[in-house]
Formats: sequence, C-alpha cells, structure tokens
Amino acid sequence: MELFTDQVMGDLLADSLATAAYGPRGWRNKETAGGSPEGRYLSWLTIRDQAQSIEDDVRRIRLHPLAPKNVPIYGYLYDVKTGRLVEIASASKAGHAFA
Repeated sequence: MELFTDQVMGDLLADSLATAAYGPRGWRNKETAGGSPEGRYLSWLTIRDQAQSIEDDVRRIRLHPLAPKNVPIYGYLYDVKTGRLVEIASASKAGHAFA
C-alpha cells in the first residue's frame, strides 16, 4: 500500500487488467490491452503520510466516548523492513491520558 496511490492504480487498471510490474521507474503494465476506465473509480484506501494517519487514528480513538479518559493511547508504526515498532511521538502525545 506504500508503493502506489489511487491514481496510479486507476491508471494501471484503465490500461490493462493483467498483473503490473514494479521497477525503478515505478509501476508499469506488462500488457496494454483489456483495461477498463472503471478502475479509476475504485478507492484503494492508500495512505500518503503514515505518521499523520496514525496520529489521526489515535485522536479519533482518544475522542471516542467509550474510550476511558484515564487510559493512555499510544501510536506506533510497524517497520516491515526491521520488524520493529516505531513510536510516533505526535500520536502518543495526542493520546495522553486525562486525570
């Protein structure tokens, strides 16, 4: 989900329904037949800024009426390359507990 946007996917599908390939210059179709412009109307729920997305999610949880205000909510990003969790400080700050 990090390697493409809704526009990229839509353009690929409008051009071809065959499997695309990813290379140094981004995504490319191997074939250029059989596509459909309907591919441009799908939402792939891509995320442009992961840290901001995590912060937004933590804020939404923090403000939810069923989330106890005295329980802290932290925001972490899973790094698929290292297998480690990376704390998103702005998200954890947004999820701080209230007394």
